[in-house]
Amino acid sequence: MSRLAELSPIVLRGFEFRRIALPLVSPFRTSFGTETDRDILLVRALTDGPDGWGECVAGNDPLYSSEYVDAAQHVSVHHLVSRIPIGAPIHAVDVARVLEPVKDHRMAKGAVEAAVLDAQLRANDVSFAAALGAVRDRVPSGVSVGIMDTIDDLVRVVGGYLDDGYVRIKLKIEPGWDIEPVGVIRRTFGDSIPLQVDANTAYTRDDGPHLARLDQFDLLLIEQPLPEDDVTGHAIIAKQVATAICLDESIVSSRAAVDAIERGACRIINIKAGRVGGYLEAVAVHDVCRERGVPVWCGGMLETGIGRAMNLALAALPNFTITGDVSASERFWRRDIVTDPVRLANGHVTVPAGSGSGVIIDHDFLDSVTTSRVVVPQG
Repeated sequence: MSRLAELSPIVLRGFEFRRIALPLVSPFRTSFGTETDRDILLVRALTDGPDGWGECVAGNDPLYSSEYVDAAQHVSVHHLVSRIPIGAPIHAVDVARVLEPVKDHRMAKGAVEAAVLDAQLRANDVSFAAALGAVRDRVPSGVSVGIMDTIDDLVRVVGGYLDDGYVRIKLKIEPGWDIEPVGVIRRTFGDSIPLQVDANTAYTRDDGPHLARLDQFDLLLIEQPLPEDDVTGHAIIAKQVATAICLDESIVSSRAAVDAIERGACRIINIKAGRVGGYLEAVAVHDVCRERGVPVWCGGMLETGIGRAMNLALAALPNFTITGDVSASERFWRRDIVTDPVRLANGHVTVPAGSGSGVIIDHDFLDSVTTSRVVVPQG
């Protein structure tokens, strides 16, 4: 991180907020809803040199978190970027401090910071991976499998992803869709397949004995069984199950990570840059976990190639020792908005090496899926 402070600053001319509509390859169902398409907010940091791009991971509706895309654009346009100096030198490392007076809205803040960071790195010809401290040029790729209509559908989809070469499977679960489907997948594909489950806050403190029935399947982890604000409840559950508890929604900062670890609420943490307010805070979460011997992995939020490339750089840091949700672009999109989408090869994906995020925007396709565009300040 010290290297970032040594880079030459950039001068911003403004920001562009662009909404795009992309249909998913197939519906993606979790315990809090089903998505068939994405309304995505992209942030472009405008400079006299290379522009930078960030992607807001807020969903269409406030279901995964309180943030949603309409609100993310509103708070960005009306409350965030007005705090960032235009026409004066700025470093990306200063963005979080400047935006701190605005409470929460971490996904919106993370997208703005990512755009500034991308622009500064491109201007200095430094890659995202090098700036964050990556130690690998490729990372193993896992895939997240949503809740299906039938177990036969689940077996077919999981089998397809294993045939594609994904090296780890994550199954979404909820009450009524947990013990049986997980057991069928384990029996069908064997004990050697790394397997984990994600509850997305669907259970209660009373479900510890039920969740303990998952221990028989030798899972890597059980992710976020309880509501995000119930850290104590997770500590209670962690004493009732042998499988490692992993926290996702509960971890909104490096401070939250330290608190959860010290209270015995988790043995593993899922890091999502948008959820913690940006890639620089994501590195801070990585660092406090590493200091405490808690492994981490990189979660996904149905990103386009912009966010996916940045996630790859993050996932290449040393304490990301558990395979993350850094799947190929084609897992979600028939066509991505970058010219060189993320591809799977021998179970791994390559970390982009170019300056900034390393991606090149497919402007013609981007324009064709754009639904609105706002530039601030208006010129």
